[in-house]
Amino acid sequence: MAEPARRIDVLRTGPRFTAEQAEALNARFAGVPTIAMLRAVLREGLAGDLAAVSSFGAESAVLLHLIASIDRSVPVLFLDTGKHFPETLAYRDTVMKRLGMPNLVNLTPNADALAARDESGLRWSYDPDGCCEIRKVQPLAAALTHFDATITGRKGFQSGTRAGLQRFEIDRTDAAGRLKINPLADWTGDQIAAYFAATGLPAHPLVEQGYPSIGCSPCTSKVAPGEDPRSGRWRGWDKTECGIHVDGAAEELPPGYDPAF
Repeated sequence: MAEPARRIDVLRTGPRFTAEQAEALNARFAGVPTIAMLRAVLREGLAGDLAAVSSFGAESAVLLHLIASIDRSVPVLFLDTGKHFPETLAYRDTVMKRLGMPNLVNLTPNADALAARDESGLRWSYDPDGCCEIRKVQPLAAALTHFDATITGRKGFQSGTRAGLQRFEIDRTDAAGRLKINPLADWTGDQIAAYFAATGLPAHPLVEQGYPSIGCSPCTSKVAPGEDPRSGRWRGWDKTECGIHVDGAAEELPPGYDPAF
C-alpha cells in the first residue's frame, strides 16, 4: 500500500491584514458606538494579538479607560524616550494604577543607537526626525513584531493631517500589514472633555498650563487660544508627526551634516 503523501508545511510570509479587510471592518462598524466596536474587536479576536500604544498625553486616559472597561489585560506600550516631562511619567503611573491595567510595557531606545547617533542627547535640537527615529520609531518597530494590531488614541480633529481618519487602517510603517485601530477617530474635543467629566478621570497636570498636546519636553510648547491643538509640537519645524504613524522611517542625516556637540 502506498504511503499517503506527506502534508507540506507552508510558512506564512504575507501581511497579517489587507487594505480590503480594513475596509470591511470600517463598513461593519460604521455608525456603531465606540464601546461596542471595541468590545467586538477585543472579545471576538478580530485583530489577533494586539496592544494599545499610549503617549499618556492630554487625552490618553479616555482610550485606556474604554479598553480597561472591556479587558484590563491588554498590553499598553509606552515609548519612554528619556525626554518626557516628569509630569508625564507620574501621570502614566497614576492612570495605570487607577485603571488596574497590569501590563505596562516601557519601550526604551537602544543604548548602542543612542551612543552612535545621540551621545550628547541634543539631536532633537537640530534633527528632530532623527531623534524621533532613535527614541520612538525604532523601539516601537522592534516591539510590534510580536503583535498583529495596535490600538491608538489618534483623533481626526487633532490636526489637518489627521482629518478624515478611519477607525481601521493598515499600518504602513513597514510591510507587515498590521492593523491599526483608531477607536476615537471621529470623536470631538467636546466628547473627550465630557468623558473626562463623566468618569472622573484625572487630567494630565500640564493641560491646565496650556499644553493640549504633550510629547517630549524639548519639542513641546504651550498653545495659544485658537491654535491647532498640535501646533505646540515641534514648533518652528516642518514636522507634524513623530514618525510612528508615518509611512516609512525617517532617514539619517547625510554624512558631514551632524554638528559636533
